[in-house]
Amino acid sequence: MGDEDRLNVPPVEGGLLDAMTPHIEAVERREQRVEEDLAPTPLVFRVLLTLALIGGLAWAWSLEAFGPLGVLVVLFVLVVPFEKLFPRHAQPLRRPMVVSDMTHALLLPVNGVLASIVVVVVAVLSLMWIPGLLLRPLVDQLPELPRLVLGVLLFDFAVYWTHRFHHEVPFLWRFHQVHHSTEHLDWVSGFRVHPLDGALLAPAFVFLTAAGFSPEFSGVLAVAQAITGLFLHANVRFRWRLLHRLIITPEFHHWHHSNHEEARWSNYSTFLPLWDMIFRTYHMPKDARPQTYGIDTPMPKGVMEQWLLPFRGLGSPVNAVRHPWRSLKRVLSGTKRLLRDMRWSLMRKRDQTPFGVPKIPIPQDT
Repeated sequence: MGDEDRLNVPPVEGGLLDAMTPHIEAVERREQRVEEDLAPTPLVFRVLLTLALIGGLAWAWSLEAFGPLGVLVVLFVLVVPFEKLFPRHAQPLRRPMVVSDMTHALLLPVNGVLASIVVVVVAVLSLMWIPGLLLRPLVDQLPELPRLVLGVLLFDFAVYWTHRFHHEVPFLWRFHQVHHSTEHLDWVSGFRVHPLDGALLAPAFVFLTAAGFSPEFSGVLAVAQAITGLFLHANVRFRWRLLHRLIITPEFHHWHHSNHEEARWSNYSTFLPLWDMIFRTYHMPKDARPQTYGIDTPMPKGVMEQWLLPFRGLGSPVNAVRHPWRSLKRVLSGTKRLLRDMRWSLMRKRDQTPFGVPKIPIPQDT
């Protein structure tokens, strides 16, 4: 057989290298995208974009009178372009569970009615009106500007602890886990909440009102918290390193939603990271960004199933009529356990990390 008749077979090493080249290039492209995501955007550009985004969210929230569908459409038009131009994570617009989150948004009026009933009950039973009344003489003596500053600090302080209890107290986590079950943070994920989770702001509201602040002032802070929350959930890569210890940023809140073991039960503040730094729950790594979100336990896809999930294992309300004495004893026992868990969260040592505490299992049907 002559040389010209021989098959021209490339060396084994060359063949393997040619076969692996697309995979190597794909890995290099992914690494390059990660580096680009971590690269900071020019400061002035980030300021202008953020102001435009927050202003648009405030405007959208003011359109609530036109119905939740109008709010959803305006938010989509305002926020989605930012998420496509400056994405934190590459994810499709029709990502998993997006329909469920949009349904949560459309059911805001129903959610509000159910939450309003609970807010009144929780506001009274939380006893936060007692320290508010004790502070009222001091608040009444303050000039206008220091009074407003104190009001924001007190609101943020109260919401910090309420939010922390919703994570570290198993019974309250039953309801708050619905919000944290989303595995994709974006423009609509912030709407996924349980109606009874609306009680999160009730203690802060009654605390400020009892301390002498007007209900309108407390309401403005609550609306500001809601608008800020929508921005913080957005899938944008703004990092704002210089602001990390001054005000909360999307980076701060994305770590709060992350499913990283070292970041669980962290970053509870609403406006100021001050409280997380004081109480040792501040978590902002310098050279890392959250990559995964959600919870370890399964969550139903339907909205009604998500709303009913926290009640599993609590027993039927019919038992309160059939066995009133037994039900009363169970309520008293549950209240005692609730207060004990809140005391643990409140009194644990500042250098004690909660990350080693066993995970809270999903409530099962009895």
